Amino acid sequence: MSVTSRRRIRRAALTGAVCVLVVTGAGLTGCSGEDPDAGTNGVGKLPADKIHTRTRTAAESARAVHLHGTVDAGGNTYRLDMRLKPDGGTGSVAAEGTTFDLLRVGDQLFLKADAGFWSHDGGDAKAAEKLADKYVKVPQSDPVFQKFSGFTDKDVLLGDLLTLHGTVETDGRHEQAGLRTIRITGDQGSGGSLDVSLEGTPYPLRLVRAGSAGTLSFSDWNKDFALEEPTKDETLDYGGQLPAS
Repeated sequence: MSVTSRRRIRRAALTGAVCVLVVTGAGLTGCSGEDPDAGTNGVGKLPADKIHTRTRTAAESARAVHLHGTVDAGGNTYRLDMRLKPDGGTGSVAAEGTTFDLLRVGDQLFLKADAGFWSHDGGDAKAAEKLADKYVKVPQSDPVFQKFSGFTDKDVLLGDLLTLHGTVETDGRHEQAGLRTIRITGDQGSGGSLDVSLEGTPYPLRLVRAGSAGTLSFSDWNKDFALEEPTKDETLDYGGQLPAS
């Protein structure tokens, strides 16, 4: 092998090593000028405000979504694990040391919890035992309905959660649940951040709320699920005002 050939081989090897160092150390896509948007849905090329609009529109149009994580509201931290679609939702909410299930089908909201939930703050212990572990039909006029129905309303919940405050900017390429994302932030993160999928439909995949008021992950977009009212044996219609109100 000639000296020239050996030099070419050595130079190619060194170039490859440098590429590896750049990729692993700086998170770049490579040394060959590859398009970072190759094979993506293209939203990474858009200005941040347009990415925000696209992902909100995608979320609004979706037939179903699974969200889980934490939301701080009204001085409480709620841990949500909810499946939502336009006509209702189902899942669990944990707050103040207790966990309860929510189910809404159309205009009917049901809440299932143990006796401790119903008897807190001096509630009627006998009524609490009666309500325990039943799907209790919540009257629309009851404060419990006003307090918790929003957790089952896809449009209301996502409309509020997917808001970024302040100047919206992009904040690099990331990955969530094995999917490539583009991150957008409000006021450099203090106004919240949102990871938007670069693969397929640009759905939101992860949200950090403004002021560190919770973090939520979104998955199973458009994956349908059963949404049916509980059976009569599982249901109790308390009527009037619930004891936890």
